[in-house]
Amino acid sequence: MVRTLSATCDGLTAAGYETAVFGPDRYRTIPCPGYASIRLAVGAGRTLARQMTALAPHAVHIATEGPLGLAARAHCLAQGWPFTTAYHTRFPEYVRARCGVPLAWTYAALRRFHAPSQGIMVATETMRGELTARGFERLVAWTRGVDTTLFRPGCKPAVELPRPVFLYIGRIAVEKNLPAFLDLDLPGSKLVVGDGPSLAAMKRRYPRVHFAGAQSGEALVRHYAAADVMVLPSRTETFGLVLLEAMACGVPVAAFPSAGPNDVIGDSGAGMIDEDLRRAAVAALDIPRERCLAHARRFSWQASIDQFVGHLAWM
Repeated sequence: MVRTLSATCDGLTAAGYETAVFGPDRYRTIPCPGYASIRLAVGAGRTLARQMTALAPHAVHIATEGPLGLAARAHCLAQGWPFTTAYHTRFPEYVRARCGVPLAWTYAALRRFHAPSQGIMVATETMRGELTARGFERLVAWTRGVDTTLFRPGCKPAVELPRPVFLYIGRIAVEKNLPAFLDLDLPGSKLVVGDGPSLAAMKRRYPRVHFAGAQSGEALVRHYAAADVMVLPSRTETFGLVLLEAMACGVPVAAFPSAGPNDVIGDSGAGMIDEDLRRAAVAALDIPRERCLAHARRFSWQASIDQFVGHLAWM
């Protein structure tokens, strides 16, 4: 989500739009319970309202359903301002995995949050269908892109491990279903890139796995270059931007059938989708890298930004 919003803001600025991001870094924050690296801005409502009023925006987009999103929503409703929202994250599934809260309760709260939105932006047609079935309205498509200048094949690998190398990149957290990958009996090596609340536990549980920590920029690209297959064990992705990044680096992907992989990979032949994740990972070894590159190049950030602008509710 962070990479999507950063790319969108950069593209809007390049196109001549003035953007202002009201993120937790502007306010007093507390750690999110169970996920200390995520900071929640609490008690910022009045300050945010003053700042938004002073800005006098022509359009407002609310990116997440957290405390700042709630505060922005309340101010827009009080002022009679139209706004759009986005459904980036399967919070109901995450909350159920962490706390056991029934899906119906959290989905009801999210429906209420998004109900006044002039357009709820979703990354895939599968997600639009799922949310429609759960009673969400005014859903619109907002696809994603990949920077093929940064994410590219031919870079020097960051690490040299026994081949083949199966890679996971993403948060190290319970909702990412990482043991479904790390428990697999696979040849070669497993490489994990990322950080999160479960990192220490995963290191203890899987001492033979190479954990590289969080990476970004060129260092991240070099970790993709070290891999033969990118494996995504999560069943809760709304898109899965790492799939595009991997394919742009010429790395085929393997995943469970779910909203993100089903739409991103589809019938492209650039990855394998299977309920048997081991079978998918091994089969992906035979996918030509040229096929992955060709598929990734179909996704541009410019198309994503054009969609975003087209969906905004202008005042």
